[in-house]
Amino acid sequence: MPEHPRTMLVTSALPYANGSIHLGHLVEYIQTDIWVRFQKMRGHDCVYVCADDAHGTPIMLRAQHEGIEPEALIARVAAEHRADFADFLIDFDNYHSTHSDENRALSTLIYTRLCEAGHIETATITQAYDPQKHMFLPDRFIKGECPRCGAADQYGDSCEVCGATYSPTELKHPVSAVSGATPVEKQSLHYFFKLADFEDELRTWTTAGHLQPEVSNKLGEWFNDGLRNWDISRDAPYFGFEIPAAPGKYFYVWLDAPIGYLASFKQYCERTGRDFDAYLKADSQNELYHFIGKDIIYFHALFWPAMLSGAQLRTPTAVFAHGFLTVDGQKMSKSRGTFIKARTYLDHLNPEYLRYYFAAKLDSGIGDIDLNLEDFTQRVNSDLVGKYVNIASRSANFIVKLFDGRLLAVDEFGEDQAATTNYLASIDNQAREIAGLYEAREYSQAMRKIMEIAAAINQDFDEQEPWKLAKDEAQHERLHRVCSRILHGFYRVSIFLAPVLPGITSRVATELFGQPRNLTWADLDPARFPTRINKFKHLAQRIEADKVQAMIDASKQDLTDIEAPTGTPGAEPIAETISFDDFAKLDLRIARIIRAEAVPEADKLLRLTLDLGGDTRNVFAGIKSAYRPEDLEGKLTVVVANLAPRKMRFGVSEGMVLAAGPGGSELYILEPHQGAQPGMRVK
Repeated sequence: MPEHPRTMLVTSALPYANGSIHLGHLVEYIQTDIWVRFQKMRGHDCVYVCADDAHGTPIMLRAQHEGIEPEALIARVAAEHRADFADFLIDFDNYHSTHSDENRALSTLIYTRLCEAGHIETATITQAYDPQKHMFLPDRFIKGECPRCGAADQYGDSCEVCGATYSPTELKHPVSAVSGATPVEKQSLHYFFKLADFEDELRTWTTAGHLQPEVSNKLGEWFNDGLRNWDISRDAPYFGFEIPAAPGKYFYVWLDAPIGYLASFKQYCERTGRDFDAYLKADSQNELYHFIGKDIIYFHALFWPAMLSGAQLRTPTAVFAHGFLTVDGQKMSKSRGTFIKARTYLDHLNPEYLRYYFAAKLDSGIGDIDLNLEDFTQRVNSDLVGKYVNIASRSANFIVKLFDGRLLAVDEFGEDQAATTNYLASIDNQAREIAGLYEAREYSQAMRKIMEIAAAINQDFDEQEPWKLAKDEAQHERLHRVCSRILHGFYRVSIFLAPVLPGITSRVATELFGQPRNLTWADLDPARFPTRINKFKHLAQRIEADKVQAMIDASKQDLTDIEAPTGTPGAEPIAETISFDDFAKLDLRIARIIRAEAVPEADKLLRLTLDLGGDTRNVFAGIKSAYRPEDLEGKLTVVVANLAPRKMRFGVSEGMVLAAGPGGSELYILEPHQGAQPGMRVK
């Protein structure tokens, strides 16, 4: 046991029960699982829980489209999610659903406590209403013309062209993305959480080390603007929990979703006999950690701690945010086959290879990480196969064939005792540093350090030339010492890698060293070193390029099976037909992006400098949520070249870049074939 054992509850953000897990999601679950496995290896009491986020309008509409009940949809998706996570060796102690009795009870409890403390108020608001579907429309289910710049096909809350934010009622020519009908305005009573009641408390909490520095600094902008009341209710029809004493009113999905963490933990406590109430009391000395993506920071770093505090429950010890995943330097793309589902990856490649590659890229910051498929192949082949597994494959069979599998203990090295002691001490001395890197979530540094050790062990093997010693019976005692020492080192490297490679290292312990248990940090004690070794069995195979290509091809093939269900934001109604003469008026040109930069005053806007074959244009594009400026420079795209210049508060936009997608991070600029040249007309 560690000197100071800790009691910890750890969560990952809840995957939405409306689609499959993909590699972008897995960044978070792998990052969390590595941290949890490390804590357990150190002897800490660490519980890891998660759940499917199962409520909301999109799930209700998708179920309607499929002709099934929402409960059937979320049950089917939950089974898929659980299988994907299990096959990626994500080891939850409990996996639940937000559509559960535990979550209903806890959501009611927290809401009631907030009401009793005066933190809930009501107000009548005007919303867009679909007269055909008889439902109020969330902002993202309304499309129309921006009331500021006139851009068409904009969502009901913000314009991706000029960056303006507004109310859905301000849209020009709005249509419902559910039915295509023109929304009408209708009033409704809504319930609001008074976030401003917690402003002073949150100012302190967000700057007290619970968040990464860059997150804390970003949240300061919200305080500068003043915290606003948060609408926590939705009108029927809605799939979720009905608000107590408010018929026809439902908790907004973002109220009960984080409570789902506690609900999953409560189910775990009921199953294992733990004291849930003691763990969640406000003065609890236990630790609570949330791993999340940087796109949901505000919910977890403002709304969530305020809700918990207002309900007299403990607040998180820390919230750890991470960045997004790009593939080959670009946003994941279905057309390029780089929008890869977890199951598609599993059909072609070893899940632990991705776990290692993500670990080699991840640190404690919120920067995006890139899955470069060529680098992925080379690094796995070089590090896992060429450095790590290679140690055992080269040395184990000498011990098995010539010494009946017996390994020398640390005090049995005779004339090599001093050298062996120093050799192993040099590895053991790095254990504290590696543990510190795991604890701080600096996985990339930890992997680099571990692979340096593996490389040094391989170098020692090469210098001792055991293949020559094996040919001379007089040198067999020395050979025994050399190979035993090498395997002592391999055993330690396996311990260091166990949080990242739980499957491979479990096989090392059980099959190679004959130990019926998983490795722990305590196994670094020389007294626990195994005394025998079995015949080596292959632990990992090299990645072949055709396997990666097959995965990409399969991801492209998946597109033929994807049909946007009616009623989701992706299933937008086709606009009215136009004549060919109308279409011919558009002058579409190939342009090269020679410069891209963010517009500080706009959340979604990038300023692009375009080369149209000698004609340079300045264009504003609402694609900041989908692309980093540096990733765009040098790309070819398609621009509407004869669009009338439009004066904006940031400058004049001299055209429009064409893009497709449902919006937000799911937006893709049109990229022509590489043979195209700036200035060419698209025909």
